[in-house]
Amino acid sequence: MIETDHRYLRYALMVAQRSREHGNRPFGAVLVSSRGRILLEAENDQDVTHDCTGHAETRLLAEASRQFTRSLLAHCTLYVNAEPCPMCAGAIFWSGVGRIVFGLGSSRLQELSGDRAEQLQEHCADLLARGTHPVEVVGPLIEEEAAQIFKEGTWGASVFAD
Repeated sequence: MIETDHRYLRYALMVAQRSREHGNRPFGAVLVSSRGRILLEAENDQDVTHDCTGHAETRLLAEASRQFTRSLLAHCTLYVNAEPCPMCAGAIFWSGVGRIVFGLGSSRLQELSGDRAEQLQEHCADLLARGTHPVEVVGPLIEEEAAQIFKEGTWGASVFAD
């Protein structure tokens, strides 16, 4: 499973890179079925649209909820290049997605962003563990690789600026 997880995380990194190229913060999400089929992908669009809910996960899950049943989503995995924030963890829970895999942990993201980004310091696994149905959380995986898009020189200091 780990090799498969790494492959889809790298795909999420590619989506995150595309997000940055489109003028947004570099976050990407990919929804994969239990049979390994990519069902949806989404970029962050928060900066371009000025929508505070425009995180890659929330955008993807809104569309997934329209297209797929909760029973199908329960058997899917959501791959994201960075650990979901509390808002996105809530969206994951309410969507019914059964598994999340992330590359870069929120603690490491905070180290990289310093005081340039507002963040709620809560791990998604801790939030999801308090829910009434289980959500498997795996990560961080390939953390150094996932960190590259957030490092100075790779993205520039303006990514987390207001």
